[in-house]
Amino acid sequence: MSVISEEKVRGENLFKEISADGEDWLPTEIESMCMNCHLNGMTRLLLTKIPFFREIIVSSFSCDNCSWSNTEIQSAGRIQDQGICYTLKVKTKQDLDREVVKADSATTRIPELDFEIPPFTQKGALSTIEGLLDRAAAGLEQDQPVRRVTNPEVAEQIAEFIQKLMKLKEIESEFTLVIEDPSGNSFVENPFAPQKDEALTVSMFNRTIQQDMQLGLRAEDDFDDDEEEEPAGNDIETMKNEVLAFKTNCPECNAPASTNMKIVEIPHFKEVIIMATNCDSCGHRTNEVKSGGATEEMGTRITLRITDSSDMSRDVLKSDTCFVNIPELEFELGMAAVGGKFTTLEGLLTDIKNLIVSKNPFICGDSSTSDRLQKLKAFGEKIDQIIAGEMTVHIVLDDPAGNSYMQNVYAPDPDPEITTEKYTRTFEQNDDLGLNDMKTGSYQDDK
Repeated sequence: MSVISEEKVRGENLFKEISADGEDWLPTEIESMCMNCHLNGMTRLLLTKIPFFREIIVSSFSCDNCSWSNTEIQSAGRIQDQGICYTLKVKTKQDLDREVVKADSATTRIPELDFEIPPFTQKGALSTIEGLLDRAAAGLEQDQPVRRVTNPEVAEQIAEFIQKLMKLKEIESEFTLVIEDPSGNSFVENPFAPQKDEALTVSMFNRTIQQDMQLGLRAEDDFDDDEEEEPAGNDIETMKNEVLAFKTNCPECNAPASTNMKIVEIPHFKEVIIMATNCDSCGHRTNEVKSGGATEEMGTRITLRITDSSDMSRDVLKSDTCFVNIPELEFELGMAAVGGKFTTLEGLLTDIKNLIVSKNPFICGDSSTSDRLQKLKAFGEKIDQIIAGEMTVHIVLDDPAGNSYMQNVYAPDPDPEITTEKYTRTFEQNDDLGLNDMKTGSYQDDK
């Protein structure tokens, strides 16, 4: 049986990316009881990472005595600040092969069949769209023998529904799959990365009090916590001159680490809060940016025409609500992909390249295809050309909250290479930002 040593916990990252070359990173094997025949079987645990996503624990059980097997996933990361909702229009059989991480807190819906799997009724799963359909059908089929005896009419209705569910795999007509997860830890693959996925819509939403309670973030008697008075001494002017530090855990190796927080005023813009985490155990460093002000009345779209490699030194503030577009590459980075960052343009492009190419396990091992591999490598080469100033492109920061920024190197005069456009947000964008006056405060389909 493989053992997770103290050296592995403190000396390197427990969660490694899936790779065909990772032969020395074996799953942990634990002998455990089979829930089918009650004899001993084997559980294998693999701690891994999914790019464009986060760390997960894959658990696979198999029993040599009765041949029963089961696979589950659990999120190893923290519960996210907002919930996430994926809406996928399934149009082709290729869509059925999309990788899906469905957390146990997620609700799965197929509106065309008026079908819903409530949260916490299934264990988390790492599967495909087809696998989710098969799993739902197997769950409905489970008690059919008893129903046929006790309630034949209901059994017949469920049998007809299972046939409709299985017929979806033939893709005779388009259907919609919605995965809504208040923990923010579910995921649906974009097979067209780095290009935008026209069939997939991703939106964020604020959790309700009931959802916080389900996730264990709020006790039943915590309703008055939001009304607590702010502690004395937290004067904004005083905080601007101080660096606040608090204890946390490293997002890479989970070792104890320290996070520093400071309010910074960006010239010709506004105040932002920068949070930086440094880990002494594995050397991981990260920074995250939050807007220090309220959401602006209008969204902001900033377009920079890159004309020279010197543009790479421009300061960039990308808030966690900002989309990044490169029209010449037909590329769009969703607001949930990288998070808030205060960096240079070169740093932002490097992070995009690492996210799409370097840290993508879907181009390794059995998950890779030659077309996808060549496509992503070509994208990485184009990013390198942009950084070197060998390709003229436009970088667009599209932030519905209006809290992103691109440095004007000609300030206070106008920058001839930057165009800034203000626009009115749509209802859906206000919904993503949690600005709509909804009864539940959560994502709702406005149809």
